[in-house]
Amino acid sequence: MSGIIGYIGNKRIVPVLLEGLHRLQYRGYDSAGLAVIKDGTLAIRRATGKLRNLEEVIRLDPVDGFYGIGHTRWATHGAPTEENAHPLRDCHGTVVVVHNGIIENYEELKRELISENHKLITETDTEVIAHLIEKYLNGAPAQPGNAGTKAPDLEDAVRLAVRRLKGAFALAIISTKDLNKIVAVRQGPPAVIGLGKNEYFVASDVPAIVYHTRDLFFLADGNIAVLTPNGVKLMDFDGRPVSRRVQHITWDPILAEKGGFKHFMLKEIYEQPRAVRDTMLGRISPETGEVFLDEMEISEDDFRQFREIKIVAAGTSRHAGLAGRTMIERMARVPVEVDYASEFRYRDPIVDPHTLTVVITQSGETADTIAGQREAQTKGSRTLAICNALGSMAPREANGAIYTHAGPEIAVGSTKTFTAQLTALYMFAFYLGRLRNQLAHGEAVKLLSELTVVPKQIESVLQRDDEFEDLARHFYRSTDFLFLGRGVHFPIALEGALKMKKISYIHAEAYPAGEMKHGPSALISDGLPVVVIATCDWNSADSRVRYERTIYNIEEAKARGATILALVTEGDREVTAIADHVIALPHTNELLSTILEVVPLQLLAYHIGVLRGCDVDEPRNLAKSVTVE
Repeated sequence: MSGIIGYIGNKRIVPVLLEGLHRLQYRGYDSAGLAVIKDGTLAIRRATGKLRNLEEVIRLDPVDGFYGIGHTRWATHGAPTEENAHPLRDCHGTVVVVHNGIIENYEELKRELISENHKLITETDTEVIAHLIEKYLNGAPAQPGNAGTKAPDLEDAVRLAVRRLKGAFALAIISTKDLNKIVAVRQGPPAVIGLGKNEYFVASDVPAIVYHTRDLFFLADGNIAVLTPNGVKLMDFDGRPVSRRVQHITWDPILAEKGGFKHFMLKEIYEQPRAVRDTMLGRISPETGEVFLDEMEISEDDFRQFREIKIVAAGTSRHAGLAGRTMIERMARVPVEVDYASEFRYRDPIVDPHTLTVVITQSGETADTIAGQREAQTKGSRTLAICNALGSMAPREANGAIYTHAGPEIAVGSTKTFTAQLTALYMFAFYLGRLRNQLAHGEAVKLLSELTVVPKQIESVLQRDDEFEDLARHFYRSTDFLFLGRGVHFPIALEGALKMKKISYIHAEAYPAGEMKHGPSALISDGLPVVVIATCDWNSADSRVRYERTIYNIEEAKARGATILALVTEGDREVTAIADHVIALPHTNELLSTILEVVPLQLLAYHIGVLRGCDVDEPRNLAKSVTVE
């Protein structure tokens, strides 16, 4: 949720920290702050609201240092006030902490610390961490149960403190009592360590540091990293040395910049042809009708033997999973269930070694999704991660991974990662269908050939953005939206509604079109915008049946006063004749039409949000990576 950054090296510290915070703002923007140490003296600057407020504070009251840490906050415990803003310190001002996550037992620890005359002044759970570390720095034994005469080093005090914490936390800590050192901790939320030339970084995500170094590694749960001018030392919570494999990031840092677009969201919508193209790159052979998946510890025989598939995901990723269910069941004929990640483990799911659990997560660090993954693994299920972040937790813990090569996504509303996820799911469904002899060679060649032209088809949709902006002017004053779709199109209706409410703050609901008569029709009143996904694969008899039945729903809604905006396939006549507004999309097979359908819905939400004066990159009350429950 929140973003952390730390730096020790030869560069000017404040610009490095502020630059990192700029690239982490999508993780939280309720407040921001930094702490630096110079010649043994600690200086802290904090401000509520967006990062520009912190920059103004620093302009009016400059600060400098040799190393330091920074934070941009998404408030959980405590209101978004300056007092609650990070970095937070102990009452003596010797230990400073930035924290991403939630400490579940902070009330218990707070009572203990107060009984020992610690003065805690904020509403946050984070403050207890600083006090707990300070407690061990000031005389607690270096090893539990052993009387010692020497107070521990900072890393020893941190190690003792974090063993007392329950919950999810990524931390960066500095102290005036142990100089030239940053200690980083991971237990749940992500923490990446960057290795430069005589400089070292800790951050919540890669974009914060990729302009300085592309050599990095993610900490694993239970890891502590000690950053000094001489390098990085790793250990676990018991003090035992550990090691991590260094990775080299290959994507261009410019992908994390706006590149001339007004907003990151718009830039990322326009990057979707490349994201889809890169996700399939090197993985498909249309000529032979084959898909190749790497990063797999699951054998082809295993894939043939699975009796069922569970898909576990949250938000936009779950909508991709719902579309993926239809793809897998249609191409591979394996039964699929899709679960909310936040609910999966709490219902004691029935999974076993004959179950494959697929987790879908952009960041690879979504707390609920990882918890669901671990629940499935404890019951004997093997897991496959569809993820955009190389080396993140979900693919590391999975038995196989399909990476979506969408590049960094900064806007809180996921766009290009969604279409990349749909592409990955289509390839996986195809791969499974071929292994299980459900797809004949001729059909396989056709399905892959249709996939290869999707990037160009997306480009043709994007070229009509002016049309979608004009439509936005018709609807931006609306207070409600209804989205309808049938079959594989219903998840796209869900995604369209989610983007509308998330980006424009307009109330929006999505329903299967066939459910309208069971209650939702009561919502329709004069002028209500109803967005209907009414595309059709003219070559499929089943698709034509769904199309014809969707026409009935359009006529019912129209008769009750709704304003119909319909997504149709080029060449459509029937829906075009009755809808108030029509968006025509290129023809493709029904499964791939999902990728094309979502693009105008993303652009509609974007333009409506802009017209309403909303912050489309950083919607209120939301953060990019939900790394706590």
